[in-house]
Amino acid sequence: MIPYVTVGADDLALAKQFYTAFLPALGYGLREGREGLSFVLPVPEGTVPVLPDFYVKPTFNGQPASAGNGAMVAFEAQNQSQVRRLHAAALAAGGSDEGAPGFRADYGPQFFVGYLRDPQGNKIALCSYNPADPGRDD
Repeated sequence: MIPYVTVGADDLALAKQFYTAFLPALGYGLREGREGLSFVLPVPEGTVPVLPDFYVKPTFNGQPASAGNGAMVAFEAQNQSQVRRLHAAALAAGGSDEGAPGFRADYGPQFFVGYLRDPQGNKIALCSYNPADPGRDD
């Protein structure tokens, strides 16, 4: 189990604008502190936390943040429609397009995904595997 994922950001205000465009719609709440942004899923009293948490923070060593080549964080949406909406919202909030929402030939017939870069350059995927949605025509 992956307990959390952290990405670096030099401009936390811009990162907040980008990530709050779609993470709250996926159930994440935001806690802000001097250490950065913490996006966590709600934990009802008496239950185990749902993981992973997602953190956006300044770098520990004080050097400029940089995106990892080949690194990507994927967030699961409820359905294809939500992938499209959240992809558009993230673009409007300062992200850049890395692949419009749709099916990919290399993945399963239900895997629907849109790719983005956050303002710092980190690659983000919004995906859905919902069997109630139409699948790819092979």
